[in-house]
Amino acid sequence: MTRYPDLPKPLRSGLILLDPDTGTPRRVIVLQFNPDTLERSLAPQSAGDSADSGGGGSGSGDRNEALRLKGPAQETWKFTAEIDATDQFEVAAPDGVHPQLAVLEMLVQPTTAQLREATRLTERGAIEISPIEMPLTLFTWGSKRVMPVRITELSVNESAFDVELNPIRASLSIGMRVLSVSDLPAGHRGADLYMAHLAQKERLAAAARGGRLAELGLGRGLQA
Repeated sequence: MTRYPDLPKPLRSGLILLDPDTGTPRRVIVLQFNPDTLERSLAPQSAGDSADSGGGGSGSGDRNEALRLKGPAQETWKFTAEIDATDQFEVAAPDGVHPQLAVLEMLVQPTTAQLREATRLTERGAIEISPIEMPLTLFTWGSKRVMPVRITELSVNESAFDVELNPIRASLSIGMRVLSVSDLPAGHRGADLYMAHLAQKERLAAAARGGRLAELGLGRGLQA
């Protein structure tokens, strides 16, 4: 039997919940299986877009602003995460995949303690109650893609159950929006992490081979 002891162990993708003030990880969520595909989209925030064009570059605003950007592109990610309790090496099965589903569902839910505190403030007649702040969520896909995100979509498809009707196999469709410096206040830890994410893109872009005009059938001058 042939062995390959030097092959590196594949990295897992996942999510990290950080305390937004201290940056201390509160929870690390390692996806059981890396998604087979990723869907990404970037919508440029063009300064010349009209107010109702949605920032997608199709507006008919000021011609003097055609080459200007208001800020970073709005970047969204979508993927499907698979969870399977029959893989005994990864998931403890007494409750099926309930615990793994609950961890991901709590990414978009306040805790009972937070809700009780909001109720207590309401009963005390607080004039203004701030929206509940969630932990800062990072999505990681290898060392070159670590970014602050907000979960925008979470749908669950449970496809198999045990005799007690615990789900033992499920897939989750997860949609995320990358949080940029346009979304976060100056000095926020998430804003710094976004800048590191963007700087990584710049380094990768600089490493790409540049083309030549001749390859496009064009001359140096690009004159009409």
